[in-house]
Amino acid sequence: MKYRILTGLFLLACAQVGFGQQYSNHVQVSQRVKSLESAHGSLVKLRSLAKTAGGKDIWVLEIGSGNRDNNPAVVVAGGVEGSLILSQELALGFAERLLAGASTDSVKALLASTAFYVFPNVSPDATEQYFAKVRYERSGNASATDDDRDGKINEDPFEDLNNDGLITMVRVEDATGRWKTHPADARIMVQANTEKGEQGKYILISEGTDTDKDGKFNEDGEGGVHFNKNLTFDPPYFEKGAGEHPVSEVETRAVLDYLYDRFNVFAVIAFGPANNLSEPWKYDRSKAGRIATGILEQDVKYNKLASELYKQHVKQKDAPAASPQKGDFVQWAYFHYGRQSFSTPGWWAPKFEVPKDSASAAKYKPNADKNVDVDFIRWAEREGQDVFVNWQKINHPDFPGKVAEAGGFKPFVKTTPPASAITKLTDEHTKFIIALAQNKPQVDLVNLKTESLDNGVSRVTVTLQNKGGFPAIAQVARNNNFVKLVKVNLVLSKDQTIFGGNKITLLNELDAGESKELTWLIKGKGKITLEAGAPQSGVKKVDVNL
Repeated sequence: MKYRILTGLFLLACAQVGFGQQYSNHVQVSQRVKSLESAHGSLVKLRSLAKTAGGKDIWVLEIGSGNRDNNPAVVVAGGVEGSLILSQELALGFAERLLAGASTDSVKALLASTAFYVFPNVSPDATEQYFAKVRYERSGNASATDDDRDGKINEDPFEDLNNDGLITMVRVEDATGRWKTHPADARIMVQANTEKGEQGKYILISEGTDTDKDGKFNEDGEGGVHFNKNLTFDPPYFEKGAGEHPVSEVETRAVLDYLYDRFNVFAVIAFGPANNLSEPWKYDRSKAGRIATGILEQDVKYNKLASELYKQHVKQKDAPAASPQKGDFVQWAYFHYGRQSFSTPGWWAPKFEVPKDSASAAKYKPNADKNVDVDFIRWAEREGQDVFVNWQKINHPDFPGKVAEAGGFKPFVKTTPPASAITKLTDEHTKFIIALAQNKPQVDLVNLKTESLDNGVSRVTVTLQNKGGFPAIAQVARNNNFVKLVKVNLVLSKDQTIFGGNKITLLNELDAGESKELTWLIKGKGKITLEAGAPQSGVKKVDVNL
């Protein structure tokens, strides 16, 4: 009930503000974050952590009241994969909705007990390609890279051969080609299955020419280093977009340095291509050795908890499989940062089912192999979305005398919903983040009891309890120096002495709902103070008079 009241109040406030439905370029994002700080100065601190090679700010919004760094915190990161344009709208939209309801008592209480570190976009160089004169999907920053390792920089870029402002594909009729049209829709290209006797008819390449005449097309254009390949866990060395080494980029270094200083973070939510919210990670004993490469057994139930919260509030079904990739952010946040780590792309096209009527049966040819591109274009056309450039003949200088055509899916359409969907998606994801934050680890000291013994000695007993839905320390973090242990500290005056028990007790685990009883024998009179907790679970203090 408390949660429903909270979300109802802040969503009412959001409706009164009237958020627009559009995708924002970097200038507009900067205006929006500055407006939040200006309108909510007591609750928001805006920082620019660095400027990218393209001169764009890496913004972070620190949201909460009081001393934010002393409260359990959630990180919300957009732009983890620069080509996912929706991600910055979901991250920044969350901050806007949360602050829009900040005048209500329930939101005040949340912000007084929880901090939020919101990165609207950690890949602004890449995202800006969505708004460029020539649009193509890009995940790399503006760093110059030699992707084909030939000693030259950016010498074979995309080229807009049909002058439509979009980089799509080129198909060329050729007897040696390995591609053919799909039987259900001739616009869709698929590889011929030679084992079934199928014969290819086309060469399929990205739109452009072989500028450096090495037999490859557009293999070394603008694109730079991908944030989501430049992290330290299982980095994809020597792969295009990975960088010269992990954390080679100014924005990657700035984000990681910032987060490693935030000991109060208990969970990270990334809007990126991996998805362990629609389908949580599964435990695999073979990946749980001395150096873990898979989620640990005790952490599985908390990924499942987050997944249940996600599916309760985000009303999208049939999510496609979306495994993590080498060097990505979601795995870094779990394996190296040691936090609860969750990722979702935020949107995917719904499954398309052919209506069961005679007219539809005649309209749609059977999609026997359940080709996802065929289903996607059918869904888009049913929804009135223009997602495809029909194949158009062009003169391609690398294929003289051959029939060449430019066309294919428009950039971004498979991962970017219509702008009209932004509001609903942001509302749903905001509800999820709030619900997850409300399940933060919370330590408390209960059942305090003092007993007077002989010779001026007192026995003090107290129960340390985690009232939250998440553990104070994830299993993966128990040997991680960047996650603080739960500390129980007994503060005495100079005339008091401990006869039994430890002045400082460190616990490397305190599960959700778990309790631990502690007892001390203390000689002396007056006040003592019990302090218990950790940055990521909060600290509770109680005074005791002996």
